[in-house]
Amino acid sequence: MIDIVTGALLFLGGFFLVIAAIGLLKMPDLFMRMSTTTKASVLCVGLVLAGGALFYADLAVTTKVIAVVVFVGLTAPVAAHMIGRAAYQEGVSLWHGTLFDDLQGKYDPETHDPASPEQR
Repeated sequence: MIDIVTGALLFLGGFFLVIAAIGLLKMPDLFMRMSTTTKASVLCVGLVLAGGALFYADLAVTTKVIAVVVFVGLTAPVAAHMIGRAAYQEGVSLWHGTLFDDLQGKYDPETHDPASPEQR
């Protein structure tokens, strides 16, 4: 029974890895690609490591897996946010189908600091 659940977790992790790869290829701009790959890869890492922890059924392995999953779950979205913010401030173009830009006019283009209400 443990082998079936482990296999299912590994399969689902691989499935989300494929979804991340497809998202990387199919999404139209940098910001959507980062969103897709970050969410799917964090889920992939969590599922694959959970499968490994279940397979080995050892407290030391499970503790390390929990630490890695928490670390990846906390750092990957923050890293994607920082990369997206830097890309936006450097002027990476948005997809032509983007309906609205919440940050437009809210940053000083030279210093990248938040614009004062007078500058908006």
